[in-house]
Amino acid sequence: MTPTINVIGLGSGDENQLTLGAWKTIQAADPLYVRTDKHPVVGYLKQNGAAVRSFDDVYESKRSFDDVYASIVDELLRLAKASEKPVVYAVPGHPMVAESTTRLLRERCAEEGVRLSVSGGESFLDQAFSRFGFDPIEGFALFDATALPASGASLDPRMHALIAQVYDAHTASDAKLFLMGAYPDDHEVVVGHELGVAGRETIVKVPLYELDRLDGYGNLSLVWVPRTNEEAVRMRSFERLREIVDILRSPDGCPWDREQTHASIRKNLIEETYEVLETIDDDDPAAMCEELGDLLLQIMLHSQMEAETGAFDVYDVIEGLNGKLIRRHPHVFGGAGAEDADEALRNWNAMKAEEKRSKGIDTERQSVLAGVPRDLPALMKAYKLQKKAAGVGFDWERPEDVYAKVEEEIAELRQASEDERLGEVGDLLFAVVNLARLMRIDPEEALSATNRKFSERFGYIEEQLRLKGKTFDQTGLTEMENLWQEAKKLSKNARWQKDFPD
Repeated sequence: MTPTINVIGLGSGDENQLTLGAWKTIQAADPLYVRTDKHPVVGYLKQNGAAVRSFDDVYESKRSFDDVYASIVDELLRLAKASEKPVVYAVPGHPMVAESTTRLLRERCAEEGVRLSVSGGESFLDQAFSRFGFDPIEGFALFDATALPASGASLDPRMHALIAQVYDAHTASDAKLFLMGAYPDDHEVVVGHELGVAGRETIVKVPLYELDRLDGYGNLSLVWVPRTNEEAVRMRSFERLREIVDILRSPDGCPWDREQTHASIRKNLIEETYEVLETIDDDDPAAMCEELGDLLLQIMLHSQMEAETGAFDVYDVIEGLNGKLIRRHPHVFGGAGAEDADEALRNWNAMKAEEKRSKGIDTERQSVLAGVPRDLPALMKAYKLQKKAAGVGFDWERPEDVYAKVEEEIAELRQASEDERLGEVGDLLFAVVNLARLMRIDPEEALSATNRKFSERFGYIEEQLRLKGKTFDQTGLTEMENLWQEAKKLSKNARWQKDFPD
């Protein structure tokens, strides 16, 4: 006889949910194996003479649910192979709904020559639909509280959300944090305990932030978040952002937005990028949050323009980025290794080169300097060009050698004619960038810091003149230089206080 395992569902509530077929199978079983006896039906089965054997002891001996389920399946397969009659195994709810042991049995039985039979029963979903009172055709998302995604930000509030297997306060806390990625902290959610169990069912409505403060969580607890079209809730969703941009560009949208092209808002992309950089330099998280939103808007607008032509949309952009990130991080998503940041960067560059070759780009004949954006600011571009050339050995050996080059360029600038000065100034700046690079200093960051320092000190001069009731027309260079030195001394004292506070 072929070894056989019959899996039956006990329903999610009391004995009234047992199907006639399940009851007949249970009566013929000796013994009846159950995943857990912590279920309303099990007591009824025992009272009616069923020889119940549970796997609750496995939960006590294993560290994780995955280990528990694997151990139960191992034992069921062993029992089936050693028995001349089918092994009957009962699980809560429906065997094919949120039941990991059934999934594992479907995989293992096929591999090991064991016949598997699965008989349904009411699942907790049936009770959720009827007791909470919503129609699944409206759309719903189902989650396991023990294996929630990293963030709930991708939840669509226009669909019902159900979180099952909320066993205790810890899983309730996980569910709360997950939902807070998509809903306001005070958004109302519904908790159901033992739905469909006469005399024991409870349904409670609470604000989201109180979800893990409730009592009564157990094997038959779940959380329901009703669908909503509230604007305040949808404002956190990416889909709402896409809709808004689509509306702005539509015939009934904003006249200004409709008229824009890639070229007309090109400068906006550059300006918003630099405004983000300013918030980074100022270490201002609130401003950074706002400016990153402005930068994201530029990406959305450019993507929407192409969506209107059928070339691509923002989801194509996201798909391409996701694929690139996975391909270029084989040390994270593949079998390659990376012991440090340098090796990770080498992996990235190797995959980048491979992608170019797959597109038919002859990397052997391509210039070493290829890949540096044409429109980068000149200082940043000089730095990147030099790094590219240094990668193949075209570089100075020591900073001391570049000092001589800088002095040489200064001498040439002094002797240059008026027509030659532009080129000589460029040569001098290029040499200074080389010197900074060999000192492991980013020249863009260095000059940005000096720009900020200049603005602060010049601002001090302006402030002091205002306090004196004077304008620049009424002030000589000597007085301004004295005020500059005061500002310099004050900034040094401020840095001293920061590094060596009293």
